Amino acid sequence: MGKRIQRLVSAPNVQKIQWVIVARRDDEPVDSWNVVLREIEETEGIEVDRQPDGSVRIGWQRYIDN
Repeated sequence: MGKRIQRLVSAPNVQKIQWVIVARRDDEPVDSWNVVLREIEETEGIEVDRQPDGSVRIGWQRYIDN
């Protein structure tokens, strides 16, 4: 799960806008999803916004400044 999110964040188009929306897949345990999100939230310079549909918007630098 962490590697999947890392791949999404590393995509060139995502790097340009400096945010990505990620959703938990059905095959990913809720507990593991929450642990990964907590770890991301604790990272300095990263903001995690939980969306009404259960997905999250992960943003950094320019996105956070706006």
